[in-house]
Formats: sequence, structure tokens, C-alpha cells
Amino acid sequence: MSELAWVPQSCTLPTEERPLRVAEWDGLFAERLASLSRPGPLRLHLDLAGGPGVEERVRDLVEWESGCCSFLSFTVTPGEDLIGLDIAVDQQHEAVLEALAARTAVGGQR
Repeated sequence: MSELAWVPQSCTLPTEERPLRVAEWDGLFAERLASLSRPGPLRLHLDLAGGPGVEERVRDLVEWESGCCSFLSFTVTPGEDLIGLDIAVDQQHEAVLEALAARTAVGGQR
């Protein structure tokens, strides 16, 4: 479980479910990540390739993640070809945002 050592104690998702949630995010990043930017140290912006059901998939993940990690703030911006996903944290959780940004590389950025 050392791979998930960055998950803070304030996350209420049961420990045994965390690898599954990370795998869902990894799958989304691997399949849909078009670009990534860091508008600030506490913000991450992702552009995800759209398609049938993608916006709903993103919104579901955001809802689930918001339920266990209230320190993450998400904004989903639907578009014709791209879906924008902004993720923000407070200073205390900057390392979590860094880890999320690093997770995008797991599937390889397009």
C-alpha cells in the first residue's frame, strides 16, 4: 500500500477501496487525458477528450471523490470536444494535488 502513502488520513474512503478508486482515475487519465496544466500551485487543470458517456463518467468520479475527500474542490466544464476538469486544494493538501498530477503520467499523456 506504500504506493498510496500520499492519501491523507482525512480521506474517508475505506482503505481497501482506495486502490480501486485510484485505478478508476488512472483509467480515465490513460483513455482521455488530452492536456494538463498547473494554473497555480494549488490548482490542476485537465482537458479530457469527450465522447459518449465521458462527461457522466467524470461527474460520477468527481461526486464519489468529493464524498470521501472534502478537501478537494472540483469544477467540470463540458465542451464540444473536450471536458475541462479543474481540481483545487488548500495549502495543507498540496501534496495530494502533486500526487494526482503524477498519476496522470501512469497512463501516459497524449
